[in-house]
Amino acid sequence: MSNWIKFINNNTESFGTLKRDKISIYDGDMFNNPTLTGQEIDRQDVQIINPCKPSKMIALWNNYQSLAKEKGLSKPSNPLYLNKATSCIIEQGENIIRPKSYNESIFFEGELGIVIGKTCKDVSSDNSREYIFGYTCINDVTAMDLVKKDPTFDQWTRSKSYDTFGIFGPSIADDIDPMSLSITTTVDGEIKQDYKTSDMFFDVFQIVSYLSSDMTLHPGDIIACGTNSGLGPMVSGETVTVSVSSIGEVTNKLI
Repeated sequence: MSNWIKFINNNTESFGTLKRDKISIYDGDMFNNPTLTGQEIDRQDVQIINPCKPSKMIALWNNYQSLAKEKGLSKPSNPLYLNKATSCIIEQGENIIRPKSYNESIFFEGELGIVIGKTCKDVSSDNSREYIFGYTCINDVTAMDLVKKDPTFDQWTRSKSYDTFGIFGPSIADDIDPMSLSITTTVDGEIKQDYKTSDMFFDVFQIVSYLSSDMTLHPGDIIACGTNSGLGPMVSGETVTVSVSSIGEVTNKLI
């Protein structure tokens, strides 16, 4: 397993793999046979930034059995999803900023993210793992009270696409079993979510296969696999941390 990161050192953006507190530096394209340089650098000497720049960020809805049971929902016939505008993405540690036009509930949603590694279209579930580069942590921030504000139209994309509502990182972990991971979300240190990816209705390979039948997926694209029980509102000043086993954690404050 490798944890791929991007970082800035001496005003230069680079990438590599992080092990303990050492970064092994690579050249080339992270998603296309990168070359190990043989150089190492200390983690504390660099600024970690988001590990990729997705052309799209897709978020699943109703993909966990426990939350579906809690909400009185059943398994959908296929993965249900929406888009988050890429303009909503922020760097790790940056603040989540309440929109000036919205003064109601803002929810955290801790999730597993799939990171695409190769351009794919119409791939099967059996072959889709070949197109997955790895996995990352997601906080799918949502202006929840906006969703049903208009009785004629559920405003999911708008509610999830405000500036600063897209959080992922800190690394992309490859060669892990995505269906045996633990996800924990804390708010000011208090555990709010603690669940397993094994509770998904549709596993990551089925998700990639299904989405690739609708659209072409490109290297660096991110798919948020949906959240589970415990999602809830944040209060201004609170700090939210989403942790995924084998990957790491992302922490941001709502202001």
